[in-house]
Amino acid sequence: MSDCGCEADEKRAGVDPAYRRALWIVVLLNLGFGVIELAGGFLARSQALKADSLDFIGDGSITLVGLIALGWSAVARSRTALVQGCFLALLGVGVIGTAIWRSFHAIPPEAHLMGGIGVVALLVNIAAALVLSRFRNEGDATARAIWLFSRNDALANVAVIVAAGLVAITGAAWPDLLVAGVIALLFLHSAYDIIRDALRELASHKPGEAAL
Repeated sequence: MSDCGCEADEKRAGVDPAYRRALWIVVLLNLGFGVIELAGGFLARSQALKADSLDFIGDGSITLVGLIALGWSAVARSRTALVQGCFLALLGVGVIGTAIWRSFHAIPPEAHLMGGIGVVALLVNIAAALVLSRFRNEGDATARAIWLFSRNDALANVAVIVAAGLVAITGAAWPDLLVAGVIALLFLHSAYDIIRDALRELASHKPGEAAL
């Protein structure tokens, strides 16, 4: 048994209509607001908002995959979680690279627009986290992965709001770039947890178990 808090009833995660409805809500929230925040990031010239928007879009896409995977076998779901973790790690590395590059061409973002979008993003993520909270310890690595995405988004939004305040006070770009880096570190931390849990589950499956 895994000690990650994600080893509970996989069958329920696959057949519970309430869980599927929760996933669809999260998909719509993440993909819809992700596009809006990406546009806002360009308007506000904020790397943190752009990084957070990619997080929204990535979460929505991966949650959609998790929704499709509900009817798959335990092996397939574990493999899906492993792919999710690898994707998150690549996203984190990409955000760090972009933030480093932008540090040499830094332009202070529009603080008020950045902060306002950050507040709305936080509300969206709180809604998604509340929808998923009852399921975070009742599924396998895929269920836990989806919960971690929403939780980390909310933490990142708080950081974006703080950064907007610092930009307004200092008139500098470094708070925006710093938060973009922090969001990337959250990506990498969650990627590690997800990959570890998925590998544990894959190791626990019987060799002859069906992949689909």
